[in-house]
Amino acid sequence: MYKIFTSESVTEGHPDKVCDQISDAVLDAHLAIEPNSRVACETYATTGLVVIGGEVTTSEKAKAKIDVAEVARRVINKIGYNDIRYKFDAESCGIINVMHSQSGDISRGVVTGGAGDQGMMFGFACDQTEEYMPLPIALAHRITRRLAEVRKMKEKSPMHYLRPDGKSQVTVSYHEGGRITVDTVVVSTQHDPEPKGVSESKWQKRIADDVKKYVIRKVIPERFLTNNTQYHINPTGRFEVGGPHGDTGLTGRKIIVDTYGGYAPHGGGAFSGKDPSKVDRSAAYAARYLAKNIVAAGLAKECMIQLAYAIGVAEPVSILVDTKGTAYAVSDDRLGKIIAEVMDLTPGGITKHLNLRRPIFEKTAAYGHFGRAEKEFTWEKLDLVRALQAAVR
Repeated sequence: MYKIFTSESVTEGHPDKVCDQISDAVLDAHLAIEPNSRVACETYATTGLVVIGGEVTTSEKAKAKIDVAEVARRVINKIGYNDIRYKFDAESCGIINVMHSQSGDISRGVVTGGAGDQGMMFGFACDQTEEYMPLPIALAHRITRRLAEVRKMKEKSPMHYLRPDGKSQVTVSYHEGGRITVDTVVVSTQHDPEPKGVSESKWQKRIADDVKKYVIRKVIPERFLTNNTQYHINPTGRFEVGGPHGDTGLTGRKIIVDTYGGYAPHGGGAFSGKDPSKVDRSAAYAARYLAKNIVAAGLAKECMIQLAYAIGVAEPVSILVDTKGTAYAVSDDRLGKIIAEVMDLTPGGITKHLNLRRPIFEKTAAYGHFGRAEKEFTWEKLDLVRALQAAVR
C-alpha cells in the first residue's frame, strides 16, 4: 500500500507563535510565584501592538510582582524582534493588558478537583522516529528549529540575512515494503532585502541554495531524499515583510503544528496560556505520555488515545485506545482498562503525576509540544514501560 502525507511547522517568529510564547510566559510567571495559580491567557499581536487578555486567579503576592508587559517584551526580544525595521519590536510596540479574574461559575467546579471544561483530548505515538512521532511533523519541526538556529548565529551565520518569521512543510511517501522517502519540502523564510547591486532573482536563488545546504540537508537524513524530491523555497519570490506586521497573530491558531501535524486527531482545544486545571492541556499531555509508553513497551506499533471530560467532573467520562490493528498480544479494550489502572486520569492526578505546576511551558510554545528532548517535559518520559508490560502478562 502506498500513502503520502504532509505536515507543517512554523518558526518561533511566526505571528501566532509569538502570541503562544507570550501567553505561556505569562502563565510561567504566575506559576513561578504561586504554583496554584489558575491562568487562561490569550494574546493578540499586530503592527506595533500586543493585546493580552484572559482570566487569572492567583495570590496578591503574584499580582504585585508580575509585570505582564515586561514579560511580553522579554519574549519578543528573545525571539529576535529587536529591530525597528520589522515594525514590531520589543522596545517600541505598545502593550495592552486586559486580564481579569476567573469566572466564579467555572472556579467552583475546579477548586473541588473537577475539570476546567468539557471536551475530548487525543494523544498519539508511533515507531516511525526515535521521538515516537510521525515522520512528516518531526522533519518539519527540525527544519524550523534549524532556521532559528542558523539565524541566531548572527554574524557567524552563513545566512545572516534571515529574519524571525518562517514556515516549513514536508510531504512524506510511505511505499510498499516499508520504504519511506521525502516527496516535497516547502520552506518560506523571512529575509532582508537584496543587497545593492544584486538582482532579486539572484538574491532569491542564493536564499534557495542556502536553505537547501545549511538547513534542509543538515536535518533531513540523506536516505529520505531522492532525485525526485521537490523543493519549493520562498515560492512567492520574496518574503521581507513578516511577523505580526505581515500578518496578525493570535494564541491557539497552530494547534496542529503543536501536536501531530494532522497525522492523528485533535480535540480542538489549544494548549498555550492554560494552567494544568484545563484538561485541554493536561489531558492531552497525559494521552501522549500513555500512548508513547505503550509503543515504547512494544505493545503496539502505533497508538491513539482519546480522553473525554465534563466540566467540574474529575474522572474522564470516556477512555478510548486505538492501535489500528498493530497491538501485540493485547486488545485495545484491555489497554484502555490498563492505562486507567496505571495512572490517575483526574486533572489533579495528571498534574501530580507529570509535575505540571511549574514554570516550564514557555519552552513548549514553539516547535511542538511532543517529541521533544527537554528533560522537564515529563509527558515525554518512558517510565511506565515496565508497569505496562507487567500488566499485560
